[in-house]
Amino acid sequence: MDTLSYKTVSANVETAQKEWVVIDATDQVLGRLCAKVAKILRGKYKPNYTPHADCGDNVIIINADKVVLTGKKWTDRVYLSYTGYPGGQRECTPAIMKLKAENKHMKPGMNPLFIKVMKGMLPKNRLGRRLIENMHVYNGGEHPHAAQNPKVIDINKLK
Repeated sequence: MDTLSYKTVSANVETAQKEWVVIDATDQVLGRLCAKVAKILRGKYKPNYTPHADCGDNVIIINADKVVLTGKKWTDRVYLSYTGYPGGQRECTPAIMKLKAENKHMKPGMNPLFIKVMKGMLPKNRLGRRLIENMHVYNGGEHPHAAQNPKVIDINKLK
């Protein structure tokens, strides 16, 4: 019996096979969509998943302005942030974050609502900060990553 065949193979940065994936967010519930995107960013749908390595795919989310929230969450949910100064606690609703994402002064590929939701679903360490950079969110149906030959996947087929 060959005992070398039973060794567990861990993926690392050199051996990880990263791909580019396009996801259409039209009429998708924000939290459910982001939960599946977080699993894609971590690489949990791959057979060589390694918890301590960045072995996930790069995700492009298009039509982010057509995402939905159930109930009255557009106006009733409140996200808090703190500037670091006395009296510097700020509150923001998802509706305000959506307006900020439509602002033309925002960096392309960055959507504050998606970033806020995704940061809560990724690890709170160096790996999580590196994984959030692999997500690119665009309001329209166009994206500038055509040179990477991304494949379009249906998010509803994933568990």
